Amino acid sequence: MAITDVDVFAHLTEADIENLTVELDAIRQDIEDSRGERDARYIRRTIGAQRLLEVAGRVLLAASSRRTAWWAGAATLGVAKIVENMEIGHNVMHGQWDWMNDPEIHSSSWEWDNLGASKHWRYTHNFVHHKYANILGMDDDVGYGMLRVTRDQRWKRYNLLNPVFNAVLALLFEWGVGLQHVEIGKIMKRRADQEEARRRIDEFLVKASRQLVKDYVAFPALTALSPGATYRSTLTANLMANVIRNVWSNAVIFCGHFPDGAEKFTKTDMIGETKGQWYLRQMLGSANFNAGPAMRFMSGNLCHQIEHHLYPDLPSNRLAEISVRVREVCDKYDLPYTTGPFLVQYAKTWRTIAKLSLPDKYLLDTADNAPETRSERMFAELEPGFFGADPATGRRRGLKTAIAAVRGWRRNKRTAKRAARRDDLAA
Repeated sequence: MAITDVDVFAHLTEADIENLTVELDAIRQDIEDSRGERDARYIRRTIGAQRLLEVAGRVLLAASSRRTAWWAGAATLGVAKIVENMEIGHNVMHGQWDWMNDPEIHSSSWEWDNLGASKHWRYTHNFVHHKYANILGMDDDVGYGMLRVTRDQRWKRYNLLNPVFNAVLALLFEWGVGLQHVEIGKIMKRRADQEEARRRIDEFLVKASRQLVKDYVAFPALTALSPGATYRSTLTANLMANVIRNVWSNAVIFCGHFPDGAEKFTKTDMIGETKGQWYLRQMLGSANFNAGPAMRFMSGNLCHQIEHHLYPDLPSNRLAEISVRVREVCDKYDLPYTTGPFLVQYAKTWRTIAKLSLPDKYLLDTADNAPETRSERMFAELEPGFFGADPATGRRRGLKTAIAAVRGWRRNKRTAKRAARRDDLAA
């Protein structure tokens, strides 16, 4: 069962939640007060560099009948698409640069290089996902209607294909993003307003058609005018560039939402939710991965997914400095700060997806204490008085310490069982 009471799960009092709110609000205020020319220069240079990358990719594809030029052009164009989607489009449409009052770099006017319409994405992502992050039955990003990513989702036979669905979703991720707002499932079940559904479908078809014509008709035809290229060579290179972008975007986003420690919540947990509880849910429901400057840039700074979920409209180039202060807050309240190497985090998401392709009877962990699903009930066996100050060190004992204690207790229990079995066999 997912978390039903985030305060109880986190072992924080009402006073703790209020203090948490004040401290996280102070971080926001400091960043808002310090935004300025340095940040504006960053996004403008990023947009300029991305456009140069795209032009370079197109120029290289003018010789795409040669294998080296084909790979160089496809890779360069793929990187350009990643930067446009991750560091520019995603962040601009979050309103991170609206304070500049630049009509070109504004959330209401930016149309990204993706099949999905920006206006649809702003609703499904900015509003639905970020407001109801990881709340089962409210946030469609929990499994995207295709994947079983928590044992709170009832197992069905098609879940046996979980790994296959995930591989297909990674390759065609822009289609998943574009179709999400169309809500095909609701339309097929006749649970959607038909007029509204038709409008969304029409808007998606218009945007998708423009994108497909650009990538697979217009640019290949233009490049084919070069004696060093063919229509087909450019078309396949554009397809490869989109696949590169799709797989990378999928990996980054999954690393922020589905590795161990990214908690899930029930609808009951959002009833009467305060700002502090919302902050807490974002911190517990997100995960980071370790990254240097280049990786941060190529991930759209979503290696700092925790900070992004706390402050989705603050400039992405400031998330690294914000992360230092957020981690200090987590240490103060003994809250976990979920992070790790990129490949490890990504491998954990695949492990969860593969594991949950099976019915629960084949799984060892419980729904209250599994790597991908935990609840406040996992602490039922801890002794009374565990929480509070550690009598030996005086340090606060909260959620992070409690999780470590339960894991240690379970390890000891398994070790004792194995020892007992060995003794029985020896006797």
